[in-house]
Amino acid sequence: MSSEDIAELNKMQADSVPRKLINVASLPAPTFRFLLSCLEARLALLKPDVIVGLEARGFLFGPSLALSLNCAFVPIRKGGKLPGKCLQSIYQKEYGEDIFEIQEHSIKPGQRVIIVDDILATGMEKQPTD
Repeated sequence: MSSEDIAELNKMQADSVPRKLINVASLPAPTFRFLLSCLEARLALLKPDVIVGLEARGFLFGPSLALSLNCAFVPIRKGGKLPGKCLQSIYQKEYGEDIFEIQEHSIKPGQRVIIVDDILATGMEKQPTD
């Protein structure tokens, strides 16, 4: 991986955590496999039941991680894209609001869930919630 594959996000988020963006689409296959194996090793310790991928870049790692960790993959998509009954969450963006949806009953009470997105915040981990 070269420095051209990693970009510093110039705009700091409200929490002042520096972020780096990896352009996964341009990575050579061996580098992508290595990055995936590092994530797998770390996440396997958590023994997840479900990997949730946020649209759309969470879909780059989410299904592969779910397969290698032998657990389910559940997509979270923008409103109106999933079939069947869905639960919605409205969230604020810089210029308005948007909606995320997840299919109802796709995650059962008590399951251990890992959420995969495209931006990794350095130095922070989200604690599990009920």
